[in-house]
Amino acid sequence: MDLLELMKYRRSIRRYTDRQVAEEDLLKILEAGAYAPNAGGGQRSRFVACQNKALNEAMGKLNLGGFDRSRLMRGFVSKEQPSIIDDPSIRSGFYGAPTVIVIFGLKNFLYSVPDAFCVAENMVLEATELGISSCILARGEETFSNPEGEKILRDWNIPDNMVARCFVILGYVDGPYPASKPRKEGRYIIIK
Repeated sequence: MDLLELMKYRRSIRRYTDRQVAEEDLLKILEAGAYAPNAGGGQRSRFVACQNKALNEAMGKLNLGGFDRSRLMRGFVSKEQPSIIDDPSIRSGFYGAPTVIVIFGLKNFLYSVPDAFCVAENMVLEATELGISSCILARGEETFSNPEGEKILRDWNIPDNMVARCFVILGYVDGPYPASKPRKEGRYIIIK
């Protein structure tokens, strides 16, 4: 698929089947993340891919643990693929995805967050190319800023100078693949 067409086709998916992502495909997705643009070419981001259902469910609950609805923009996300914004009854921030990739960055590095989200974008584009559904999620720091989260980081040997910046969840869409939303006008201008 042409790159722009791939970008137009990709959707944030929040309903998944139980089918696990194959290791061969997961390795391609992780490699795509490793080739993301990064500040100064430093390659400082690190990733952990978890395919353990129980651990992903526990992390997904931690991800929602401190979720503050008062900071939302008050918009409806999707009828077909509801978000925690749309449906407060959702109990896992990872929506039951069989694979969760945690993207880490350096705690005190100015470009840690943009680097992580560049990694995430590369990953979701590669996943789409492979026929795998995905969604980029935030609240990384909040997910692990509690005793349970800190234990997970210790178990994974994540250095103290690294912090979770975002997540990419992966799997196969449960139900029809959603159509594109119309693009809002006036989001860009050209000045000559």
